[in-house]
Amino acid sequence: MNWSPLHAHLHQTLKGRPLLPQGCRALVGVSGGQDSLALMRLLVDLQPHWGWQLRGIHCNHGWREDADANGAFVMETLATWQIPCEVIAAAVPPRGEAAARQWRYAVFHAVACCQGCTVVVTGHTASDRAETLLYNLVRGSGADGLQALTWQRPLQGADPEIQLVRPLLAITRAQLTEFCQAQGLTFWEDSSNGDRAYARNRLRLDILPLLRQHLNPQADRTLAHAAEILSAEVEYLDGQTDLLWQRCWDADYNRLDCRVLAAAPLALQRRVMRQWLRQSTPQQISFAHVEKLVALITAPNRSQTDPLPGGAIARMRAGWIEWIQARPPDPSASQVDSETD
Repeated sequence: MNWSPLHAHLHQTLKGRPLLPQGCRALVGVSGGQDSLALMRLLVDLQPHWGWQLRGIHCNHGWREDADANGAFVMETLATWQIPCEVIAAAVPPRGEAAARQWRYAVFHAVACCQGCTVVVTGHTASDRAETLLYNLVRGSGADGLQALTWQRPLQGADPEIQLVRPLLAITRAQLTEFCQAQGLTFWEDSSNGDRAYARNRLRLDILPLLRQHLNPQADRTLAHAAEILSAEVEYLDGQTDLLWQRCWDADYNRLDCRVLAAAPLALQRRVMRQWLRQSTPQQISFAHVEKLVALITAPNRSQTDPLPGGAIARMRAGWIEWIQARPPDPSASQVDSETD
């Protein structure tokens, strides 16, 4: 093994963060590209120090003509490193990046359960974190979205049994490029990475290079640092929101106590309202919906919002904000209308 500064960096990171415990069974997502292959090489090299049981998983979305060859390349590469690997192909190619991510993580979960792995590892970098922050910022996300790419989280929902970890979040893509060159690593060039039809690619190929050239050569790293700061602040706000929620929410009637909310900071008022919306409707919510609810906290009695997602309204009544579901359409009225037409 050619021990490098990146080996030392990751080794120290894992000593300071409980991401990959000693001797754990870890499933590593390997696309065959630079970042995931560098991750696997680093983990293989560090394995003697940590006693991990490593396995690889490659997801074939079926989007490209070379997808099968890509999977074969991953299998062959990991075989030379004596790492067992599985390739899973989608029965039907996912439609869009969000659907692909959902399918991929479902595959990770199923294989991890089957193989007894408690950790799923991905090769997301500081550069990915910077791109995620910018992407979510221009889409109107709050602090939660801006720090969304975190070091560790449950892989599926709130189930803590299998953790998704990202041990390379303090390492940039440029550093991994240097590592691959120094180690003589060959990786699979994904042709879709140059397709500007994908928003992420436009950020990677156009926006971030401009930021590095004209504003800050270390833009990736400083944006990743901003995400790290936000992550700690979001964790704190989540805790304060939970405490406020317990004081102001009446579960029996699904209503909120305005007297308690009125004494809270605006940041917590918004977070409580967003939580209330999320548990009351499956529809997508926006900043405008949250602000309508916040305005009710100090509104006159019997004030109400216009229809919220799903057609419901919220109404102030005697110091409480109530959730009033939309009435389902009257079948008989619909029949009369159709006959009249």
